[in-house]
Amino acid sequence: MVYLRQAVLKSFGLIEEIDEQADETISGDYEVSEVKNKTVYNIPYTVDGKTTGDPAPGSDRIWTAYSGGIIEFDADGRDGYELYKKSDLADGGVYEFQDNTTTIGNPYDIELYRVA
Repeated sequence: MVYLRQAVLKSFGLIEEIDEQADETISGDYEVSEVKNKTVYNIPYTVDGKTTGDPAPGSDRIWTAYSGGIIEFDADGRDGYELYKKSDLADGGVYEFQDNTTTIGNPYDIELYRVA
């Protein structure tokens, strides 16, 4: 029964994520990432549950993440609309909020892209 549960969790990718977070916690590792806002919108976001407020267009922030480097952000630039997405600031790096021009039907769609 235990193996069946592990197989189900593994199929959803949960085992690997839990293992990565445990490795970081045990080893004391941390990730340093830079997050830039290249849109015209204030984008509220958190990293590992720590809030930044509403970073303004053109803002640039360096994060040191000790708990996995999970970022959650509002992917809809309109006031009064919220569409939160989660992403992993994997292994540090430089990330930018940019307009997502590939989305059909929502010109306010924002995505987080790794740029370096």
